[in-house]
Amino acid sequence: MNEVIGDLLAKLDLEAKVRLVSGSGVFRFAGEESIGLAEMPVSDGPSGVRGELWDERDPSVSLPSGTALAATWDRELLGEIGGLIAAEARRKNVYAVLGPTINLHRSPLGGRHFECFSEDPVLTGEMAAAYVSAVQAHGVSACPKHYVANDSETERFTADVIADERTLRELYLYPFERAVGAGAWMIMDAYNSVNGVTMTENPLLAEPLKGEWGFDGVVVSDWTAVRSTAGAAAGTDIAMPGPWELWGAPLLAAVRAGEVPEAAIDEKVRRILRFAVRVGALNGTPTAPPAFTDEAAQRLVREAAAKAMVLARNDGTLPLGPSTRVALLGAAAAEPRFMGGGSATVIPGHTTAPLEGLSAVLPVEYTPGVHLSDHLIPVPLTLVTDPETGTPGLSLRYLDGDRVLETEHRAAGNLMLFGNPNAVRADAFELTGRLRADMAGEWRIGFAGVGELRLAIDGETVLTETVLPEGSDPVELLLNPPQRFVTRELADGQEVEVRIRLAPATAQGLPAMGITYAVGRPRRAADEEFAAAVELARTREVAVVVVGTTEQIESEGFDRKNLELPGRQNELVAAVAAVNPRTIVVVNSGAPVEMPWRDDVAAVLLTWFPGQEFGAALADVLTGAAEPGGRLPTTWPKAMADVPVLDTKPAADNTLPYTEGIHIGYRAWLKSGVAPAYPFGHGLGYTTWELSDLAVSGRTATVTVRNTGDRPGRQVVQAYLSRPDSAVDRPVRWLAAFTALIVAPGESATATIELPARAFENWTETGWSVEPGTFTLHIGTSVEDLPLTADIA
Repeated sequence: MNEVIGDLLAKLDLEAKVRLVSGSGVFRFAGEESIGLAEMPVSDGPSGVRGELWDERDPSVSLPSGTALAATWDRELLGEIGGLIAAEARRKNVYAVLGPTINLHRSPLGGRHFECFSEDPVLTGEMAAAYVSAVQAHGVSACPKHYVANDSETERFTADVIADERTLRELYLYPFERAVGAGAWMIMDAYNSVNGVTMTENPLLAEPLKGEWGFDGVVVSDWTAVRSTAGAAAGTDIAMPGPWELWGAPLLAAVRAGEVPEAAIDEKVRRILRFAVRVGALNGTPTAPPAFTDEAAQRLVREAAAKAMVLARNDGTLPLGPSTRVALLGAAAAEPRFMGGGSATVIPGHTTAPLEGLSAVLPVEYTPGVHLSDHLIPVPLTLVTDPETGTPGLSLRYLDGDRVLETEHRAAGNLMLFGNPNAVRADAFELTGRLRADMAGEWRIGFAGVGELRLAIDGETVLTETVLPEGSDPVELLLNPPQRFVTRELADGQEVEVRIRLAPATAQGLPAMGITYAVGRPRRAADEEFAAAVELARTREVAVVVVGTTEQIESEGFDRKNLELPGRQNELVAAVAAVNPRTIVVVNSGAPVEMPWRDDVAAVLLTWFPGQEFGAALADVLTGAAEPGGRLPTTWPKAMADVPVLDTKPAADNTLPYTEGIHIGYRAWLKSGVAPAYPFGHGLGYTTWELSDLAVSGRTATVTVRNTGDRPGRQVVQAYLSRPDSAVDRPVRWLAAFTALIVAPGESATATIELPARAFENWTETGWSVEPGTFTLHIGTSVEDLPLTADIA
């Protein structure tokens, strides 16, 4: 391959080479027709493959979030998920998916906590390796991100993480090392700096990434992360989005002036060409994708969501019998979060909420109990008609002054126009739909967007306002724009025509981002709704309360301020538990939340952001059709005040010191001596277990795992090491390896765990080293439930 690449490189002049090291669009790598190099679309990919555009007419499979996938502790499942991701990529003409996100859960306040796998580098590294191998087996590139220490969102573009080399090597770099070892073809570098140097120019791109680890793929910048022209001499190979203003013509001039060596550009182009060969973009044909029908994709996502759910507490109430009369409560039961906000967002073709899923298998009566948010929602397709076609949906017109450039029928109330070719040409947009009220009362009718907005109802302009950004992060601006509305009393079945006109805020330098036709249904007064929920719970056999976070609390673009559930959700759970001892709480969040009622309810089920099949998977788990297979990939605290590593905000000088060193997550909890609500690795199923007969030969451990219950189950056997008398600063215990087994009731199986050499090593000034002497091996089912021990010399 190298000889072919060398020949092709020799055919390119400097202008062509400089074009290739910058993208040709928002989500597209440049091509070069003269050597048979195709342009290569890429797509965000942590929780599904969106494609180049945000368009509901080309929907995507919505997968469980990264934290949910890691909660399965299931490499084989990640292999199946990787096949589905590759199939989605090929369907959308995508050569690379920008994921997985393998930064660590340093603080539970981190805004992208849901998108990352775990607080532990070993679990993260294993999941990353499985994801990369599975996706790339089908000729689609994965792109582990964000290299490195991009573990929080506050000042994420400029924060300077200060961390010593041992901390970087043993924690934050390790998952990337595993991903490179699994054959990753692409790595994305981060916005932040590390030890004073922005990551797109950081020496860590040379060592250990491209040197010691031998990474021969492409390093792509996070979008807009390239900060200088001179920095092109460093290790970033492609600047995105493109054509990037600091490369292009300025870079061409810098090379000609001798300020950036042409040899550095040549090396980038070699890597790009090698990447193109691998994905079939250089005089080749992309690999045929695996076959996935819609039904097969739904089954896999449903299975993965159930395997990810962690049963943190259960007094025997779960699973529920087939005729159990259920009071279903919580706003998140009808309008849950299927995915986290930000670049992990996709637009699924369908979703199943808990209300829908549980109603299909149990006698359910629902009321929300609390109003989780005052935010309006995109108008549901069932309530709106396109006046142009008379079919469900809306009419979107692209305008140039009064001239109509294009008219489209759209099937969603929330439209992302970022990168849309028609939107680039237009100076304004009109979104029109005929709203039919499905209940009588006071409706809120409005819009969300940034720019000059006008709302008309039945031809009368009722609201005009110039809406400017409320924050500085472009992702937040795109996915959570400001809302405005008016109220109208509507009778059940009454129709009104709503027209929204948006002229983007181009004067502020903002491109067309999106437009939302937003509504809020009539609802009972807060106290009346709360009382109705408590009374409903009193009259039913079981109360299922679905609580969770909102887009305004947990998303890319900002960190959380606290770990509280929003609104009166904690109050609702406490009131319901007081009248119904069989109260089950389902927590729909991507990261830990405080649960002050956790010891007062019958069961606690953590579902993360589980993807489009949430409702169906939840019904499977609550009724016992599937086992809640998850184990915690991150520690859940009793209270935020107990969390040993919490800070996400840089100091006044913009530095964010990682003063805790190697002690994050459960390592920090063990060091502090404070007990969390639920420890790392914890998770209950619907059977019981006994571990015995630990034997060690070399670095191989075997354990007998017996299912002592009355139904089959899956157990994750976890191996930790400790060195209490170490001369080196070490964690109290650290995860070394894990394996999982499915065992029939009353049966036993042997778990074999291979302990990698790295588990015994620590980083020193001269490299990796093993301290002479004895380590203690601990085997069990969480970092705190470790009944078996053995010495390893």
